[in-house]
Amino acid sequence: MSTDRLLLHVLRGPAASPAPAARRGPRRPHRVCFPQATDAWMRRASVACSSASDGEAGGMTYKDAGVDIDAGAELVRRIRKMAPGIGGFGGHYIIGDKCYVGGTDGVGTKLKLAFETGVHDTIGIDLVAMCVNDIVTSGARPLFFQDYYATSKLDVDLAEKVIKGIVDGCEQSDCVLLGGETAEMPGFYAEGEYDLSGSAVGVVKVDKLIDGKNIVEGDILIGLPSSGIHSNGFSLVRRVLEKSGLSLSDQLPINDGITSTVGEVLMAPTVIYVKQVLEIISKGGVKGLAHITGGGFTENIPRVFPPGLGAKIITGSWEVPPVFKWLQQVGNIDDAEMWRTFNMGIGMVLVVSREAADRIIKGNHGSNPAYPIGEVIQGKGVCYA
Repeated sequence: MSTDRLLLHVLRGPAASPAPAARRGPRRPHRVCFPQATDAWMRRASVACSSASDGEAGGMTYKDAGVDIDAGAELVRRIRKMAPGIGGFGGHYIIGDKCYVGGTDGVGTKLKLAFETGVHDTIGIDLVAMCVNDIVTSGARPLFFQDYYATSKLDVDLAEKVIKGIVDGCEQSDCVLLGGETAEMPGFYAEGEYDLSGSAVGVVKVDKLIDGKNIVEGDILIGLPSSGIHSNGFSLVRRVLEKSGLSLSDQLPINDGITSTVGEVLMAPTVIYVKQVLEIISKGGVKGLAHITGGGFTENIPRVFPPGLGAKIITGSWEVPPVFKWLQQVGNIDDAEMWRTFNMGIGMVLVVSREAADRIIKGNHGSNPAYPIGEVIQGKGVCYA
């Protein structure tokens, strides 16, 4: 979910849930190991426990780049007074024994880079990903997708490339492109530019709905890796790119020896987690899921917890992609701002029982790995250790 667009349900927290019942009897011992990455940049000497933070003096912040997450949260607070049923990453509509889950999103100012690079055939994958990844957090299987494409003057060849990406995204998530809207609005957009939005609907049996209510202290957080920045934070990314003096065709300086241009790294399409997540869910033990997009770890992970619970993230337990190191160094961005803006290499977080954690980790490796990245603790917000 991209906060560049400040779409409202990015910040809509889950509906209040009763506190989890006390565990009866002694807990069965079960140890989950957290591997430590070797990159010293990823290790933190201090622990910051917060749900929000101001950037370091002189460093770039998302707010400075034009995106105010706190203002968005205030608007959502006011909307909740008028529509108290909103909440979660997707909207729920129950008919009989089935829950239909809907999600709507865009790709934010990543579109600006699409215009500059001329890469239009993957931005549609981003669009589908932002919607279907939201609804799969409820355990829903995507059924269909609809798009909205708007431009001042329709370039049929360009639009075809964009729609081809949407079709590719639908194929990756096993859903149908049911229809859409193409709007030609003379004088409204700059020449050669367009805007995108989309919506997806999925379904899950009511008794299989994942809502986080059964999460308890000691549950394990498992992270699924991202392909990079995905589709949020690009207002800040573009500010950093401007400060760096690099062009999109230049090589990314900090990239672990991999030869990639800045444009290639920034335009990498968002991972669609639907098939991997549904496969994991089918084997049991998953209590909650958080799609890490606008608001990063700090804002998104707590949305799935019952009151009184927070998260402890072990920051050296996975390899943070080099692009985030580059952004932080060039922009002089504070740690807390990074965790509240970007996915830091983890695009989806699963909250699972300790008993299920080892099985899930061992069963997801190779091209679809899963990492133990932390645990549920008593408290509020997210702590980074």
